Amino acid sequence: MSENRLRIGILGAGHLGRIHLQQALEVDTLQVVGFHDPDRERCAVVQAEFGIPALGSVEAVIEAAEAVDVVTPTLSHHACAMQALARGRHVFIEKPLANTLEEGRALVRTAEASGLCVQVGHVERFNPAFQAAVPSLRDPLFIEGHRLAQFNPRGTDVPVILDLMVHDLDLVLGTVRAPVTAVHASGVAVVSDSPDIANARIEFANGCVANLTASRISLKNMRKMRFFQRDAYISVDMLAKETEIVRMEAVAGEPDPFAITLDLGGGRGRRAIQFEKPEVPATNAIREELRSFAAAVRGVHPPRVSVQDGLEALELAHRILERMAENLRHVGPGLHIPAPPSGTL
Repeated sequence: MSENRLRIGILGAGHLGRIHLQQALEVDTLQVVGFHDPDRERCAVVQAEFGIPALGSVEAVIEAAEAVDVVTPTLSHHACAMQALARGRHVFIEKPLANTLEEGRALVRTAEASGLCVQVGHVERFNPAFQAAVPSLRDPLFIEGHRLAQFNPRGTDVPVILDLMVHDLDLVLGTVRAPVTAVHASGVAVVSDSPDIANARIEFANGCVANLTASRISLKNMRKMRFFQRDAYISVDMLAKETEIVRMEAVAGEPDPFAITLDLGGGRGRRAIQFEKPEVPATNAIREELRSFAAAVRGVHPPRVSVQDGLEALELAHRILERMAENLRHVGPGLHIPAPPSGTL
């Protein structure tokens, strides 16, 4: 099996890079050949912990590997990925795809021209709770998402839209599959130089509306999404790894006396309420996305989160940032800025 394993190098050994290294070692289709981080002390600690060589440069990792896992700060995603692609290496890029739209579009052009495999790390696609909900998601009409995190200086180099909300933007875009027609957004910078809490309302051509809130100044962590569609309500708790589905089904004849039923009135008949709680397997989402990437490189299937998917999430994120900036320009001296939603501060 070892000769068929994909030789992968990891760029970045910070909090998330260390997790990627740890999980890559658990994937039997991957062989971790080395990693690089500019922090020498961190490299020494990680090398001692995992027994994987710390290589001296980005170039050294690229030369040693068939594929490169870019887990560096967002500001360097573009430079690292472009360097790897130029050397003919397949690339896994942590979310968001890039810091700017220009960088993201350049990556898409280069990736498509190269014919190499590029996958973006929108890890919630692989969250087992979301995976358990996917078979039931059919044309949702309203989506509500809350992604709240306790404050951590890590990640504050970018707005909360690119740091946290981009996860939910990817899930919404992958679920709705319709053009965005309107975006409304507001946000407030509280402890950093960019928005720390934000809300976005996204409208789609098929009538669906998504209302998303992201905060990195919460007293508690929360990663929940709720999908409302005709005759069904689906709740996904990506932190607790739980999925709940409530369905309404037409009742023919006399209803079960033990069933919960609703009489819709007006001759529309009765509906029985069915509760489902799908089994959610105990899988690690980062491990599964890296396993999926290895399979995509070997041609088993296309990348589950393509570079184009990453760009679409990035474009929507920047569209939200533009709306937030417009709102701030309209807030003059003495005007009241609404407080964040209850429970986020």
